[in-house]
This record gives sequence, C-alpha cells and structure tokens, in this order.
Amino acid sequence: MAANLASDSTKGKNKAPTPAQEKTYDCAVIGTGPAGMIAALALAGSGLKTVLVGPPVNFNDARTTALMDASRQFLDNIGIWDDLRSAFTPLEKMRLIDGTDRLIRAPETTFSAAELDLPAFGYNILNKDLNRVLFDLVKKNEFIELVEDTIKTVKSNDHKATIELSNTPSLACQVVIGADGRNSVVRRSAGIETKNWKYPQAALVLNLKHDLPHFNISTEFHRKTGPFTMVPLPGKSSSLVYVETPERAEELNNYKDTALEAELEKLSQFVLGSLKLASPRQVYPLSGLTAVHMSGNRSLLMGEAAHAFPPIGAQGLNLSLRDVAVATELLAKAKHTNADMGSAELLQKYDRSRKADVLSRTTAVDLLNRSLLTDALPVQMLRSLGLYTASRIPLVRRLLMREGIAPSWSLPTLMRAQDN
Repeated sequence: MAANLASDSTKGKNKAPTPAQEKTYDCAVIGTGPAGMIAALALAGSGLKTVLVGPPVNFNDARTTALMDASRQFLDNIGIWDDLRSAFTPLEKMRLIDGTDRLIRAPETTFSAAELDLPAFGYNILNKDLNRVLFDLVKKNEFIELVEDTIKTVKSNDHKATIELSNTPSLACQVVIGADGRNSVVRRSAGIETKNWKYPQAALVLNLKHDLPHFNISTEFHRKTGPFTMVPLPGKSSSLVYVETPERAEELNNYKDTALEAELEKLSQFVLGSLKLASPRQVYPLSGLTAVHMSGNRSLLMGEAAHAFPPIGAQGLNLSLRDVAVATELLAKAKHTNADMGSAELLQKYDRSRKADVLSRTTAVDLLNRSLLTDALPVQMLRSLGLYTASRIPLVRRLLMREGIAPSWSLPTLMRAQDN
C-alpha cells in the first residue's frame, strides 16, 4: 500500500515546522461538512482531543439530507440527536412509482416504517439547518478546536502525523480523519488511488412548496433518465432531486419559474397538487468514486473522500456515518488502552471493516441507476419482478426495508440501540 509516500523525512522547501511550532492532538478531522463535524463530535465524545480543520462552514446550502433510522440511532448514542431532532421531517412511508412508458412497467409500491415497528424510515433536513446545529455543537465542545484553514499535505512517521496548513502553523496528531471530499488532500497525501466513473446524467436539485400535504411520504418516480424524487420537508414543502440527461437538466435549469413549475407538476402526476419553486436551482453532473484503500499515512478516509455516488436511495451521508461509527469505536478503544491510534494494524482493521459495506452500497446504487437507463427487456423484467415481489411478499418487503436503512450484517455497535 502506498501509505507512507509522504513522510517527515521530506527535505528542502517543504520541510515541516519544528516541533515547538506544532500543536498536538489525539486526532485531526479534515473537512467541515456534516460528516466531518459529526466525526469530530463523536471522537470528542469518546474523550479524544480533536482538531477540526476546514473552510468556513456552509450555512447557505439549500440542498437536503435524509438520514435513515440507523443514523438517527448513532446520533442519539453520541448525544447529539436531541439538538437536531426538531429540524428534521420524518419519512414515514416511501412510495415508488414507475414513471416510464416502457412495455414492461413495475407496479406502484409503498413501504411503511410501521411494518418494521419504527416511527419513520429516516428524517429529512435542510443542509443549512444541519450545518448550523452541528457548528454550534462543535463550537461549545471543550474537546474540539476549530481551525478555519485548508491543508497542504499530511506527512507521517512511526510516531505521529503532521498536517501542513496554508495559513497557520502545522498541527501534529496520532491519526488524521480525511472527510475532505472527492478531491481529498488527505487521500492524495497518502498516495491512495481511486476508481472513478461518470454517468450520462445530471441532477436538478431544488425545494418546492405544494398545495397538498405530503403526509410524511417520500415519493420516487422511476423514469428512463433516472429517478424523480420528492422528499418531505416541514409543512407543505418538499425537496426534489430530478435526474435527467445533462442537456435536458441544463435546459430545464434555464426555464422561467412558471414553465419549470408546470413541467414538474406534470412529471409528479400532481400527487402533491400545484408546485412552486422555493429555493435556487442547482445542477450536478452525476459520477462515482471509490478509494482503492480507505486508510494509509496515519489517515482514515470517510465520506466522499472514500466513496461517492449519485443521490439515489438516500445512501450518501448514511454510509459516511457508518464510517464515522467504525472509526470512533476503533479509535476510542485504542485511546483507552494507550495503543497507537495511527498504527498500521488499526488502519488496516478500519479498511477491512468498511470494504464490504461500501462495495455493496456502491454496487446497489450503480445497478439500480443503470437499470433505469437501459431499454433491455430482460433488465426491465427483472426490475419489475423485484418490485412486484417486494409489494406482495411480506418477508421480502421487511428484508428490503431493513437493509435499505442499514446493513444488519455489519452494523457498527454505535448504531445499535444501547442498553440503559
């Protein structure tokens, strides 16, 4: 593994600051998005002296995030759910509708959280609200120091990792948490390669107001260009992720408000009545990425630094929080036993622990997305048969619902209900 390509032996103009200049921590979390802030709070909650490094937190992000019940349980277990819960809208049902005009169409299927004895499958929140609450929790946590800066590189030796920053003195720690996104400097410093791919799609993302109540039902139309998904927000409002061809997405993005509203009403089959735009529009080309390894150079990768895929099935941040949960469990145990938190053994254990979950989720999202794009009759038949089975056979329904929330076969301890 190219884990130690960057080391403290580097000489010349990139020479690291002297130890007297370095502030030392147990761990450093790089990245001030939701995954990075939650990682810092989880680690600090386990007694680890933590520094959180990244650009200013984004309080203007109009996109939304849906957290599944296992993620809610994790946030509850680390003591921050009560601070967040009032900003979330529960997702009590999930309705899937075949919005294609193909010869073989899947039946409409609705899944209810009540079938699993849960109040909701998950909870939807505006990113700007999520970021605000998390930032406030970070600022008042005595175990976290926040440094608003960008990093240049991470170097390591047998004893520590050194983080060189752009505008402030270097930092030292035992282990680095790379939650710094698709263009991760932490990943690049470790020499970890990625597998990358693109889709012939782009997502038009915005929020809507509507006439009819959503009754806490998330509705997803499966169209031949990708999903058209409306997820509940407070009151008579919902977030929309509409996947189209890049050309069509840009065309729609240039529509006047009234024209776009009329088009979205037609595509939504008026299930929420008339629609009004309630946020700026954003268009994102769809692509995927997985890191060949999730650790190296005294660093653990998580979130989009390790895996990224289309916004389908509410998997993104939920998968990232399972990274956070596993890392927290491993690092807390090492801290409390005075073991080296950045040892090769711990890094390799983290990598092994996350590989199967990441691979299975990435593959599932990829297959679902590609099944919508193909006109091949065998694939259409399989997709329709799968949804028909899910709509008719209770055992299959419950299995799909449970595994959609989180993989029961590899759920971290921190995501399970805790004994009081």
